[in-house]
Amino acid sequence: MSETPTSGGPVAADLIADLAASSRVLAARGVVDAAGHVSLRHPQAPDRYLMSCAKAPALVTPDDIVEYDLDSNPCNAGGRGVFLERFIHGEIYKARPDINSIVHSHSPSVIPFGLVGVDVKAMFHNAAFLAAGAPVFDISEKFGATDMVVGDSARGEALAKSLGDKDIGLMRAHGSVACGPTLQIAVFRGVYTEVNARIQHWTTALAAGGPVAALTEEEGRLADVLNQGACKRAWELWRSEVRAEAGW
Repeated sequence: MSETPTSGGPVAADLIADLAASSRVLAARGVVDAAGHVSLRHPQAPDRYLMSCAKAPALVTPDDIVEYDLDSNPCNAGGRGVFLERFIHGEIYKARPDINSIVHSHSPSVIPFGLVGVDVKAMFHNAAFLAAGAPVFDISEKFGATDMVVGDSARGEALAKSLGDKDIGLMRAHGSVACGPTLQIAVFRGVYTEVNARIQHWTTALAAGGPVAALTEEEGRLADVLNQGACKRAWELWRSEVRAEAGW
């Protein structure tokens, strides 16, 4: 690890609380369990991002938020452990200035789509963002046999390259990333990628090899515009639930 980087500056307490709440939201919605993480680009310093220390998402509090530079060196860890896969976040932020929040999860219904060569489709309007496609990152293509973990910058850079201009990326035998221009949208996409995957499993079974009338790319584009309102309502509900339970 290089010399400790300087901070990008103070961040509003409400935003830090929202980031902590987002970890708990993702846990409550079945997207993450003891593993997984969500990050937010620093609002005043695009070359910095914020994410919790290495802690189960359902236990994260505002005091657990750590700032990182885009090489994923912590600015203020203060002895707290950091996630090994923080490089997922730093390298995607480097490659995609349009992305300001990233969710990495191992949500169980999504994982099969990275294994069997079946594309994820947008099954309903809340998952309209998936109509644009979700590429699969196979870590073995560049790195051979590995522990499957994106534990350094080279692997993170390869993942970001695989993601390209898409907002959802699958990781073979591992999990996925869901990205967005805001924290709320990234969390919404993380939740509904998992929900959509469950619906696709059910739909495929019902179709028994027949056609599935998933959203077209254009339908997805149009529906995703309207989803900005649905995202806000969902976020307000989910945040209020976890913050009331946590007492902060």
